[in-house]
Amino acid sequence: IYSGTSGSGVFKSTDSGASWSAANNGLTDTGVRALAVDPQTPNTLYAGTDGGVFKSTDGGASWSAANSGMTNTIVFVLAVDPLTPTTLYAGTSGGGVFKSTDGGASWIAANNGLTSTFVHALAINPQTPAIIYAGSWNGLFKSIDGGMHWNTANSGLTITWLSALTIDPFTPTTLYAGTDGGVFKSTDGG
Repeated sequence: IYSGTSGSGVFKSTDSGASWSAANNGLTDTGVRALAVDPQTPNTLYAGTDGGVFKSTDGGASWSAANSGMTNTIVFVLAVDPLTPTTLYAGTSGGGVFKSTDGGASWIAANNGLTSTFVHALAINPQTPAIIYAGSWNGLFKSIDGGMHWNTANSGLTITWLSALTIDPFTPTTLYAGTDGGVFKSTDGG
């Protein structure tokens, strides 16, 4: 189990949480806002921090910066494509969404159609990873082309300040959005 903290970096437990040890070697920013694990290679981890993205390929024993191409370094959320785990998305504070197709070695902005650059939640359809959702202060956005273009998906959302998103892994047209006013559910893909 891995845990990110707001000022002490990453901690790791190998005994189901009974004990924890720091896993911060090379992590130069310990304000960890997000963690993501490669679903096919679980020793590969990504940490979204106040200083950008860091990557570990040895289960958190060592970290290196993975920020090339990012113009905004505060990363709120990370998402890994479940079928092609070298494809990653990062939601940032003020820079919108960034996409990497090479395991974090380089990033490009993926904001065409986003009306908010503050992205606090991301969710990838596990069966069709080209479908991605981004939650922001301005509501929900949906991309059907791997983040290259976004459209709003706010129909029925009476509160558009989103802070969490999740997709039902068995019925990926079912999406849950956590807002300041509670949880909303969509059964038609947003």
